[in-house]
Amino acid sequence: MAQDVILTHKGVRELEEKLEYLKTVKRKECAEQIKIARAFGDLSENAEYDEAKNEQAKVEGEIAQLEEMLKNAVIADEDNTGAVGVGSFVRLRDVELGTEAEYQIVGAIEADIFANKIPNDAPIAKAILGHQQGDIVDVDAPAGVLKYEILDIHK
Repeated sequence: MAQDVILTHKGVRELEEKLEYLKTVKRKECAEQIKIARAFGDLSENAEYDEAKNEQAKVEGEIAQLEEMLKNAVIADEDNTGAVGVGSFVRLRDVELGTEAEYQIVGAIEADIFANKIPNDAPIAKAILGHQQGDIVDVDAPAGVLKYEILDIHK
């Protein structure tokens, strides 16, 4: 059985756009490269042909993977309860250090630490999910238990 993929509405759109690009643009590019490589002659010793076929297989694999992800996508509930959920932007303050940071809680597929998008199964996300603005939560970390105050939550 396939595993559910948690995505935000934006994440679904991005995957759909990537899938459309692969199907309409990359497939044509691969077919053209194969056509050009065939013109080089003997296919048994044609490195260009082999490379073009490998690229085509890679693109087809990626298409299949994206289709499977979208088929099993569970769109994050964007309720307005004020609680932290998948899709929420959350501003946190480290109680001990006083430093602040803002993160978006996303499914694992959309996670990008450089864009402050953390997966819902990360320790800090697990600790704050379901909590409200003003709550202080404990996060189990390798350095010990860290305390964070939820300063703001928005979608």
